[in-house]
Amino acid sequence: MRHVRLLAALMAASLTGAGTALAAQPASAVFKAGQLTPHQQLAREIYKELVEINTGVETGNITTAARAMAARFKAAGVPEADIFVGGPQPAKHNVVARIRGKGGAGTPKPLLLLAHIDVVEALKADWSPDLDPFVFTEKDGYYYGRGTADDKAMASIFVANVFRMKQEGFVPDRDIIIALTADEESGPFNGVDWLLKNHRALVDAAVVINEGGGGTLRNGTPLFNGVQAAEKITTNITLRVTNAGGHSSVPRRDNAITSLADALAKVGRHQFTVKLNEVTRAFFTETAKLETPAMGKAMAALVANPADVAAIATVTADPRYNAMLRTTCVATELKGGHATNALPQLAEANVNCRILPSETATEVRDALAVTIGDTTVQVLIRSQRPSTPASALLPDVMQHVTRITAELWGAMPIIPTMSTGATDSRFFRALGVPAFGVSGLFSDPTVDARAHGRDERMAVKSYYEGQEFLYRLTKALSTTPVRQ
Repeated sequence: MRHVRLLAALMAASLTGAGTALAAQPASAVFKAGQLTPHQQLAREIYKELVEINTGVETGNITTAARAMAARFKAAGVPEADIFVGGPQPAKHNVVARIRGKGGAGTPKPLLLLAHIDVVEALKADWSPDLDPFVFTEKDGYYYGRGTADDKAMASIFVANVFRMKQEGFVPDRDIIIALTADEESGPFNGVDWLLKNHRALVDAAVVINEGGGGTLRNGTPLFNGVQAAEKITTNITLRVTNAGGHSSVPRRDNAITSLADALAKVGRHQFTVKLNEVTRAFFTETAKLETPAMGKAMAALVANPADVAAIATVTADPRYNAMLRTTCVATELKGGHATNALPQLAEANVNCRILPSETATEVRDALAVTIGDTTVQVLIRSQRPSTPASALLPDVMQHVTRITAELWGAMPIIPTMSTGATDSRFFRALGVPAFGVSGLFSDPTVDARAHGRDERMAVKSYYEGQEFLYRLTKALSTTPVRQ
């Protein structure tokens, strides 16, 4: 319950107007439509440059973007000796820049600002006719393009804020490291993994700020600011059916495609048990106060009793909440058969599972096998990632997040979250390094949840407010100790 008690204290602080040093410049003053400040205009230029470099994890060139950002760091005044570009493959390079602090005896380890610059593949034909995923487009108060939300907004903000800090002559107490990395989107050459294994000193830090969190809007109004402290585990499971096949004019009962279809239907209907952990318990406890009366009542009931059938039915009717409450498995790929006039000898499907941190891939595989109940269907673990513990909500981090949120948007809850997707924070959590998904980038999940999909976008206003939030958070975390 440590997270819950800390959260309550932080919310109480925010409601009493915590932090007034910069309160004279709230979010409403940070961005004026058509009136970008010089540092905002620079951020826009860097954002555009990144979006228009195709860094698709399969067909793009991430090195091109890494080199472009290295040039930006150099232009900002970062010495060439403090800029590293490298990776295991010619098209899979990362860029790491270090802003030197004051140093001296007792200087704490650096603050690491982490963002990935690869993106999920995108085809123009799949997007709206007036949009191109690799053309940065401003339209109706939004920036469109692949990566505008995931994750080139944070990457461009981190780079632009270096210029601002250098121009102001700001020297942090601890070093600030900025790492923009490759293959976060399930590519084979994950940049964080490679850096930790080959150049750990470059990214050795006391605390990490990464994607995975952000603010939530409702009807255009900020509702709460989320801090990601945990995430589910990605596992891919293969369902495979094989047999001797034969001529399609003589059908058999053990058709591989039919057997696979039956198995997938059972997987699609299967619901794993609802389980709460410290982070999700805190999330639903606090979100219950912000939701509609019916949903809020159900959330509170679920926290009190995770087996409450009526509460489960209400809360899990929302797909976003359902994914936070239980392990989920969904079919994502199919293949089978070899000729139009032949019985299939092979039918195979990939089932993508997002597993709660308290469960294992073996447990999930075994549960699916029992659900399918057909020994002719092989249930195989294709790939899995190790579970990583949640990051404790460090008071020094959370207090700054609470204060700066109040400065910019007024008093609102700061709520810990567990990502249903995966981030590179997992690599640092596995090493015992606290990592938090926090950005100050606000969006409405009912209309803006477009990462990996069609017409990905970021609200123009939210982008510049996020820039200011991350600027203030970076300065705060690099000039004060972060106690663990």
